[in-house]
Amino acid sequence: MDAETLGKLREAILNYDAEAAELWARRAVNEGIDPIKTVDALTEAIRVIGDGFGKGELWLPDLVGAATAMKSAMPIIEDEIRRTGKKRQALGSVVVGTVHGDIHDIGKNMVATLLAANGFTVYDVGINVTSAEFVEAVRKYSPNILAMSALMTMTSYEQKNVIEALKKEGLRGQVKIMVGGGAITQQFADMIGADGYEPSAPGAVSLAKKLMGME
Repeated sequence: MDAETLGKLREAILNYDAEAAELWARRAVNEGIDPIKTVDALTEAIRVIGDGFGKGELWLPDLVGAATAMKSAMPIIEDEIRRTGKKRQALGSVVVGTVHGDIHDIGKNMVATLLAANGFTVYDVGINVTSAEFVEAVRKYSPNILAMSALMTMTSYEQKNVIEALKKEGLRGQVKIMVGGGAITQQFADMIGADGYEPSAPGAVSLAKKLMGME
């Protein structure tokens, strides 16, 4: 039974079917399948998509479709992990979000998906996230890394505002900060005091590993 349900869940991700992914995630919970096994099935499927994207065999719509499907399933499984008190081995944890005033999420979703596929625990706090909300997420999740996206020049300085807010709350030293998005450059990242900058989603995984001392 477990194999069939988890197989269907993997199939939903590989077919970019968000509705089916949610259905089979709920089925896995109802059947009492170990939620860690369910997460492993999801990450196994998304890794296939991520590898294909990295090799140039798949394209942005494929990655976006898979990310959307995974995003529909993960909250259900995360709730079950919390309910059961299960612990998942992970490379590290990352809070991911798009800054206040910016509602673009494709790049953020790609980064979140690829980080999850490579073994990170990802807390996606969404779009249009204020400095106070980022600070609260860092306080709540105690992540190793905070990854912020800003696509527009007019919102890019929100990344600086978040860093300053973390300093004010005494949290800056507890988390590495990586930034990206269409409006961001290495020079800007250095200027605002970020720990790393990466313009591409696949590269964000390597950067995260580097910030964790793995590369």
